[in-house]
Amino acid sequence: MPHQLSSRRLFADRSAVLVIDFQEKLVPVVPSGEDAVQFTESLLEAAEVLGIPSAATVQYPKGLGGLVEPLDHRFPGAEEKLDFSSAVCRRELDAWIAAGRDQILICGIETHVCVLQTVLDLVEEGLHPVVVAEAVAARGGWEHELAIEQMRSMGVTITSLESVLFQWLGTADHPQFKAISRIVKGL
Repeated sequence: MPHQLSSRRLFADRSAVLVIDFQEKLVPVVPSGEDAVQFTESLLEAAEVLGIPSAATVQYPKGLGGLVEPLDHRFPGAEEKLDFSSAVCRRELDAWIAAGRDQILICGIETHVCVLQTVLDLVEEGLHPVVVAEAVAARGGWEHELAIEQMRSMGVTITSLESVLFQWLGTADHPQFKAISRIVKGL
């Protein structure tokens, strides 16, 4: 019997990365906010190497500021929103869906508010959000954990950054294996 790839694995040609609300007035008040930004930057670096598209949203930037460094340089046109769910931001999302990219990797803050509501809405649309555990955070640790558990109980994949990167590669024969391995070594 031939080997069969699981449809539940992550594939680079089906993936996109959505960065949610890593903003100037939010990140400093989230205890692990800076760490989540660094993990997100590593994810975005790998996505760029593999040709995986990414986009970012900002919640009420007039009051909460723009994206923090270095994300502000990556996403100078981050889509603005007032809704807590980033699923209302359709510019990139609709293009991803049209291109068959149904695995939406989620990074951002806060886990129990904007991240959770985005994930709930993406599931409702029939998409497959994947929460990168090190790249989401909240001010309250218990609220973060509760949101993670709620998403997990709904069947949403919660996984690690390193797992994502190696699933995207699929094999050590991948032409970008060395480039991705360098990113993993920096984690």
